[in-house]
Amino acid sequence: MKAIAAVALGVLTAIGGFVDIGDLVTSSVVGSRFGLTLTWVVVVGVIGICLFAQMSGRVAAVSGRATFEIIRERLGARMALANLSASFLINLLTLAAEVGGIALSLQLASSIAPALWFPVAAFAVWLVIWRLKFSIMENVTGLLGLALVVFAVALFLLHPDWSSLGSQVLLQPSPHTDESAGTYWYYAVALFGAAMTPYEVFFFSSGAIEEKWKTKDLAQSRINVLVGFPLGGLLTLSIAACAAVVLLPKGIAVSSLFETALPVAQALGKIGLIVAILGFVAATFGAALEVTLSSGYTLAQFFGWPWGKFRRPASASRFHVVMILSLVVALGILFTGVDPVQVTEFSVVFSAIALPLTYLPILIVANDPKYMGDRVNGKVTNFFGLIYLGIILVASLAAIPLMIVTGAGA
Repeated sequence: MKAIAAVALGVLTAIGGFVDIGDLVTSSVVGSRFGLTLTWVVVVGVIGICLFAQMSGRVAAVSGRATFEIIRERLGARMALANLSASFLINLLTLAAEVGGIALSLQLASSIAPALWFPVAAFAVWLVIWRLKFSIMENVTGLLGLALVVFAVALFLLHPDWSSLGSQVLLQPSPHTDESAGTYWYYAVALFGAAMTPYEVFFFSSGAIEEKWKTKDLAQSRINVLVGFPLGGLLTLSIAACAAVVLLPKGIAVSSLFETALPVAQALGKIGLIVAILGFVAATFGAALEVTLSSGYTLAQFFGWPWGKFRRPASASRFHVVMILSLVVALGILFTGVDPVQVTEFSVVFSAIALPLTYLPILIVANDPKYMGDRVNGKVTNFFGLIYLGIILVASLAAIPLMIVTGAGA
């Protein structure tokens, strides 16, 4: 049990961050339209989020402070405000998508319209944040999210043509695929944005403070990163592969979580579908918890307010008020009648736009000996960090033009 608890934060961050509603939908859409030809994007995204998450966790463990607190102090109020504005607005959009994702998951289980589940989902998120300890929250949600392994099981039971899938991974297009280059690159950016959503690193860093990590816990931090995020990447590829095997040949478009779950139902029947729905609920619920907490973390850390679940709510009242208001805004977005799946697709693309404002400050702080002492980044980490900043900048600049040219991938 100690071994499981040691990686719980990484599993929760990966299940709730890497495999959230954005990845569930985007991976299924990509698999149903492009097969596994975008596998390389997932690999690039996993390496990138591992690189910056370990920086963020190391900053927290060594300095004893969350990354966003140091960003404001190190880079000044203006730079931190730009970072806060971008990440907070993306958080609100992402939170609406995650609450919508919980509702869509519960619709699969109950056939009750998602709109009736929106307030229930938001209230449940608030209740867990208000009442449960951080350790219980991360252990239960992270472990239940592992139900998504059912997609990997389903893939084997579907008996796919492994050579065909392998050729797709090597970028040879599937014979069923007839998509434009612009649409291909639009979904590449969306998949990359889903993998490196900004709230993941802020949650991971603040979670390290919640768990009271110190320098002696750096090994645990690395284990969390190297277990959690690659696991999330494998689950993402399993979802895409299932869609490539079942949905792509039949030309089935993904417009809801029903289509995402269809391959599992075909391979494993009702039992598999129940397990998949459990995974959907756990992943979207875990993500909603992360994004809600991340909203409170970033705003409280910027203004220097008391924050954290380790404090009683009365001692961190503004932190909790921000989270409540974030959930209210998310509900307001959903009750406009917008399609939660559409909100999800837009949230991952806009996440790509905000990436430079998130990851450049983390790289700067991780190289500052004032906070890090002799635990600053090494040359190899900085080399890859700079390469990824270049990739992030390209993805950020390309996101809006590709969205316009392709009609948001239509």
